[in-house]
Amino acid sequence: MVHTLAAFFYRIASWKLLLLTIPFYLAFPGYFFKTLETRMNAYAGQTIGPIDLLMGNFDPDKILEMVAAYGPEGRPYYAFGELTADLAYPIIYTFLLCVSLSLLFRQKPYTPFYWVNVLPVAIMLSDFLENSLIVTLLNTYPDTSRSVAILCMVFTNLKWTVFFLVVGLILYGLARLLLSRLSRANPSKRTEQI
Repeated sequence: MVHTLAAFFYRIASWKLLLLTIPFYLAFPGYFFKTLETRMNAYAGQTIGPIDLLMGNFDPDKILEMVAAYGPEGRPYYAFGELTADLAYPIIYTFLLCVSLSLLFRQKPYTPFYWVNVLPVAIMLSDFLENSLIVTLLNTYPDTSRSVAILCMVFTNLKWTVFFLVVGLILYGLARLLLSRLSRANPSKRTEQI
């Protein structure tokens, strides 16, 4: 199945498709999540932000404190956001990242491994699991489970770890693409000078 998915993205990837996907991606952090966070903070009466954006957090109690701080109006609003916008967003960014990696590594000798272009699926799966745990914490308050908060913390950190790995691979692919273009451009410049 992974091989089939990797082959699918290698087959459909194009710069045009990448450019068409970017506006859909930008709409989420630029509008939907910005609006969601503003209202959540307003309900809480303080700036808290979403649990989804906690990077490098190894304290499940911080997650439980955030759930409590959202307040009685903020918790259901956040849960609604997790079950609507944050269900679509992982699909969109996964598609964008898979297409990006496919373009950078399709039939290249420096491809780290064949399935590199489907690595973003791991981010999406972690994000979905994280979202389900956040919704569970929000809907069960005040009877929240520390075990659920620990699992939430694990999947949040896993999501961000794989995300930064993917960003690193994209930067590596861009650097290799730039180097290959520069090396192809240099011989033609030397010929023109002679």
